[in-house]
Order: sequence, then structure tokens, then C-alpha cells
Amino acid sequence: MATSTSSTGRLTPRPLPDSIRTIQPGGGLTLRWEEAWGSARRWFLRTFRPGYVRRMRECRRGDAASCQHEILDPRDLKLIRNQCDVFWEDQDDPFRWRRRIPLAGWGFMEMLLGGGVLALATVVLWFTAWYLAWVPLALLVFVFAFFRDPPRRISQEPNILVAPADGKLAEITRLEHHEFVDGPAVRIGIFLSVFNVHVNRIPERSRVVALDYHAGKFLNALNPQSAVDNEAMWIGLEGEDPPHRRIVVRQIAGAIARRIVCTLRPGQILERGERLGMIKFGSRTELIVPDEPGLEILVQVGDHIRGGATVMCRYSSETLAE
Repeated sequence: MATSTSSTGRLTPRPLPDSIRTIQPGGGLTLRWEEAWGSARRWFLRTFRPGYVRRMRECRRGDAASCQHEILDPRDLKLIRNQCDVFWEDQDDPFRWRRRIPLAGWGFMEMLLGGGVLALATVVLWFTAWYLAWVPLALLVFVFAFFRDPPRRISQEPNILVAPADGKLAEITRLEHHEFVDGPAVRIGIFLSVFNVHVNRIPERSRVVALDYHAGKFLNALNPQSAVDNEAMWIGLEGEDPPHRRIVVRQIAGAIARRIVCTLRPGQILERGERLGMIKFGSRTELIVPDEPGLEILVQVGDHIRGGATVMCRYSSETLAE
């Protein structure tokens, strides 16, 4: 995945491709429901709460010119956060309390629709056939558990990369050459079952230089061919700290997972462990790193790891000095 280089030797971020128009480029029914709800909400605010709209516009920061629809308040950024740099300061954001909820907001519609149906079924069965009520109740708990987003303690140790996802380590493969890394590389594959946390995280303090979405198949994520054929989001990152290593994170859909969420935009700088999106309902996440002298892989196939918390690999300080 070629990118241009600036006079400073740093990579120049590439614009988003046309295939990425929302944070969930694969679309889907729940995305269309959210878009419809957003349109209705904006109409309501413009019609009945013009004062609120005016206040929110006055404290809005960034450029909204590239956004696909009008940005009235922070809720309008959810689906197109990767399209613009609009934001509100914390003191001006009336919805900042939502960040304290340990659930991934990207699954709000799934939780609302699926959870609502299952909750109704639980109540009906409780009064008609109580001994069956546990079935929809268990599924209801599973839906909310799937979208859990627990806080993680992120190591600040230098020269390390943390896991981009929770799951079981399925692959460690050395590559003779990787185009983006521009040299030998190591590919580390993580399998996420439906019981894992599915929020993905940034392995190290990095700048986003390129993204690419591939609409493909939905093979089982344990199948090695899934890494080639399945729907995937390719994320090229460049370390902000010297020696500015290039790494890749790939979000790959599985047989059950059909929706990849990625909130990143080119040029954005993120801290180690920061959330970058998620894959809904079972998947695979890959981390590709430079295979340099001094690279130490700290995990092995079969290990169970935690996104943001597990240290995947370390580069020696001697290599950094060179």
C-alpha cells in the first residue's frame, strides 16, 4: 500500500477513499435505522429547539464543510466522525456523560432493537410460560455483554506495542517484505470469538496515514483464507515518536461478524490504547509490525490477550538509538 513521503521523511496522509463514507462502510440495516433517526432528530431540533441549535453552533469547533449532513450537536458526529475534524470542548458537550457508560455506543441500535425484542419476549414468556423466559433473557444479556467496553490500564513503557484487540492469538507469521512497512515484517493474528470484547485499540502513539476498505466474503475467522478474502478495513499507522515505525492494523469480518466500525481519519494522531472502532459479532484483528533486529515478540500462539492491556512486542532501546 504505497504512500508518498514528505521532505521530512514522514509519510503524507492519503485522503479517505470513496468506499469509506461512514464509520461503518459495509452499511447494514441498523446503520440505515440510525441515519433515519438522525434525520428525524435534526428536523425536530431545527423546528422546535432553534435556541439550542444556535448555542451548539456557536461553541462548535472544526470544519464541518466535508460532512455529509448538518452537524447540530455531538450526536451527529457518530456515523461520520471519520469525515471531518468537528468537535465540542468537554464543557460544551451535553452528552459527555455517555463516555462513562461501559458499552460501545457503536452498537446502540443493535442493543435498542435486539434488546427491545428480547426484553419483550422475556416479559411475555414470564407470564405465559415462565420456564422458557430464560432463553430470551440469556440472549438479552449476551447482546449487552457483546457490546461491553471496559476501561483498560494502558502501559506507558517505551518501545512497546499493545494488543489491538481481545481474543486468542491464532498466528505469528514472518513476512519477507511488506509494502507499507517497507521491509521484513511480522503478522500477528488475533481471533475474537463472540464472547470477547470487540472494541479495537491503537497499539502505539501513532498518526493515521492511510485507510482502505475491502468489501469481501464472510469466511470463518479461523480459516487462514479469511485474512485474504473477507471484508476488511486496512489501517496504516506511523509512530509519532522516533524512529516513526510503520505498522498496520487490519479489522477482518468473520462468518458471524458482518459489520466493521472504524472511526479514524487520515492525519489523526492517537494515543496508545485509544479506541479505533470495533467488529460486530466475532472476527479477526491483525497487527503487522517491522521485523527489525531487537524485536522481541512477547506472546505466542494460543495465548489469550486483552486489547490495550497485553504487551505484544518490544523493540530494544539499542535499536532505537541506531
